[in-house]
Amino acid sequence: MGNSNADCAAFRAAAVNGQLGVDPDAAQAVLKKIRTGKDSVENLLREASSLAEPPKLGANPVGRAIAEKFSKRADGGGDSYADALQNLYNQYDQAEKGVLAAMQQYHRIEQEASDTLSGSQEV
Repeated sequence: MGNSNADCAAFRAAAVNGQLGVDPDAAQAVLKKIRTGKDSVENLLREASSLAEPPKLGANPVGRAIAEKFSKRADGGGDSYADALQNLYNQYDQAEKGVLAAMQQYHRIEQEASDTLSGSQEV
């Protein structure tokens, strides 16, 4: 399985550099789904901090250690819920920007072809 962040960034870079274009009419459904997912993840990110409330597992050292570990995993640290959500949000953002850039590239390609066919541009 590939690295999703790298894949999304590569897609965006290819679109920005003019290596691909996407018909805007065809891309609207994909763009709508990307934005819906991005909005959902953004809402989850806003609520993620409420998960950092340490559970009440007792006053013994083991209970406190587990409660602290749970709290860190929810709201921060290497493998936290919030980090996973931020990673997903970044992927949605990269995909959205890539689709928008590919749509712009499609318009540029169409305009260049139109100009060439109408004789407006020297070849």
